[in-house]
Amino acid sequence: MNKRIALAAVTYLVPTFALGFVWHLVLFKSRYDALAMYRQDVIIPFGLLSMTIQAVLFAWIYERCFARYSRARRMLAYAAFGAFLSWSFTTIAVAAKNVMTSVPSYLLIETAFTAAQWLIVAPLTAAILEAPQNEPAAAARV
Repeated sequence: MNKRIALAAVTYLVPTFALGFVWHLVLFKSRYDALAMYRQDVIIPFGLLSMTIQAVLFAWIYERCFARYSRARRMLAYAAFGAFLSWSFTTIAVAAKNVMTSVPSYLLIETAFTAAQWLIVAPLTAAILEAPQNEPAAAARV
């Protein structure tokens, strides 16, 4: 794994884990408890492993598909792509197969989480991995 992909992965992993922990287990814990869909003894290492896998894959996709664009364009495109893909497997798929007291309530709170996540991750990734367009690596990707 090259340094840029590792940096992009950390840029995804750290804020996503911090936001996920605070969002699900602190700020909105009572709402998730009311949904009655999560185990009482959440296995945090599994969540971290899942996010680490996502981080590496999103970082690789960022480098391959978005890094060559202007900062604003790459941030918006990466945010839209990441949010819709994340939403499909963390919100829609979970709502389709998990037992919960209210699917609409779950869809609302998880959609808000996904939006918050990508409003943080995409600009942070675009800023941290800012690469001048005249770099040989950036030019080779165009």
